[in-house]
Amino acid sequence: MLRFAYGATSHVGLVREHNEDAGFAGPYLQLVADGVGGAAAGEVASATTTYVVTALAMCRPDQDAASLLAEAVATAHRELQRGEDADGARKGMATTLTAVLARGDRVTLVHVGDSRAYLFRDGELTRLSTDHTLVQMLVDRGELSADRVPTHPYRNVVLHSVNGDEPVRPAVRDLDVRPGDRILLCSDGLTDFVPEDLIGGELETADPDDAAEALVGLALTAGGRDNVTCLVSDLGDGPQMRSDGRLLGAMTDPGLVVDPAAIHHDRPVRERTS
Repeated sequence: MLRFAYGATSHVGLVREHNEDAGFAGPYLQLVADGVGGAAAGEVASATTTYVVTALAMCRPDQDAASLLAEAVATAHRELQRGEDADGARKGMATTLTAVLARGDRVTLVHVGDSRAYLFRDGELTRLSTDHTLVQMLVDRGELSADRVPTHPYRNVVLHSVNGDEPVRPAVRDLDVRPGDRILLCSDGLTDFVPEDLIGGELETADPDDAAEALVGLALTAGGRDNVTCLVSDLGDGPQMRSDGRLLGAMTDPGLVVDPAAIHHDRPVRERTS
């Protein structure tokens, strides 16, 4: 049975007043959600979406990963819609979502927005997700060169998000991974400011927690102009274990979740405030 040995950390950064990133790191689920900048209540959107995906993954261990993740995104949309209806100040709240779920001998990726997933294998870093952004669309069309993306004035325009206004169809696929691979999930507080060659260099660090801390350190050294969350996990194979894990960023405040009673599960999670 595939599972993750992981390290994870989240930091508010050096400029923002509060952390709109949320995350969960466990032996079978790795997840990062980043409240979309410029929208109301980003921390509510990210915490609620993280809660929904995590709770469903825990209480439905036998459900096919792809169908579960697609259902979780749809459920998160409905919860955010309820949150907007209950509080008009939350209107327009939205979040990215990037997560990997290990089930049996498969690892499945779900992705919406511009938080990223990377594979690190044999010293080589490969991007597993495609940004749902305006600049990435222009690159795909051949209208913008990749080297101009970091300085483009619309580089932070996200085209798809989990939100309360319109349902979104997430990108869901099984990954071609194997034991010994390392997976990085991160918010754009890392990738907007730290080049991929430096990210790959820090992923050489043996301990996943040390690697995650080092990556956050790079983002802070680069100015820390955004919240930053990094989850580093090593894929292994072994017997089944408890699926509890770490709560990160906005997810550490249960008051930010629209309705924790909306999804029931009986496996407690262990909080961590880093």
